[in-house]
Amino acid sequence: MLIVAGAVVLIAVAVGLALGLRRGGRSSGGDAARVARAERVRTLPTFRRALAQRAVALSGILALAVVASVVAGVVAARPMSAQTIQPVNTSRDIMLCLDVSGSMSEVDVEVLTVFDELLDDFEGERIGLTIFNSSPVQIFPLTDDYDFIREHLESMTRSFDFTDRVPEHWVGTLNGDGASLIGDGLASCAMGFDHPDDDRSRSVIFATDNEVNGASIVTLEEAAAYAASRNVRVFALNPVQGKDAAVSAELARAAEATGGAAFGLRDTTTVSDIVSQVQEQEATELRGEAQVVWTDTPNLWIVLLSVCLLGFVVVLWRVRL
Repeated sequence: MLIVAGAVVLIAVAVGLALGLRRGGRSSGGDAARVARAERVRTLPTFRRALAQRAVALSGILALAVVASVVAGVVAARPMSAQTIQPVNTSRDIMLCLDVSGSMSEVDVEVLTVFDELLDDFEGERIGLTIFNSSPVQIFPLTDDYDFIREHLESMTRSFDFTDRVPEHWVGTLNGDGASLIGDGLASCAMGFDHPDDDRSRSVIFATDNEVNGASIVTLEEAAAYAASRNVRVFALNPVQGKDAAVSAELARAAEATGGAAFGLRDTTTVSDIVSQVQEQEATELRGEAQVVWTDTPNLWIVLLSVCLLGFVVVLWRVRL
């Protein structure tokens, strides 16, 4: 751009010289007035002073034109400045953990509705979703994009209409032996948290009827102990609470061992109780990856260009070109 600006200046100077020579040629003949002893006028101090002032003014015009052209080239080149930004997110981490085994198929839509209602009371929390049957599958990792979360919750809800040949909640969840392997599902959800070295609020909202059918790698008690070792609190959503006392008690003990609690799926205060207990833990800062942001910074050059153009116009007016 600077080369282009210099070329424009040279072309302008050439055009100016051509016009000046043409005008001088016209004034040298024809009706031009002749003055006798003009050389004596040129020796007068006032004439020499006026001539020097005009030469300075013309030089100033040329200099301003050159500077304005160069500055205009800089503005056209879009000067930019770099700024390093490291985003900071103050939030908590929550993993939604859903048992999609056959015994839960009739209530999973209700669970997903509760998950969606939880979003209304969270603000800025990072939320993920993992489903499991005989094997666990992470549907999406921790994110604070709530539109993205709702989109996937709706997609998972439609999956339980069984209109597709292979429902979404079957994909990847039937790769193990048995079904509804509760311990493996909880352990997988507890492993879904990133930044393990950061002291953050981490919670698992664990929806299951705790009806195991098969041999899991880890038991529910072992998975709860693992979650507790990673400072992950488990809040259990039990759709059959009150029907099987032994199963419900086992699930409640596992949740309480992590510092969490168990809730009935259809209790009227379930959502508010989970939200309040999650929010009891202090939200902490999570620093994102540093990013270099480039922004246009032409302001100073635009001001300088305006000053040059204004000076150019003023000098032209004073010289009366």
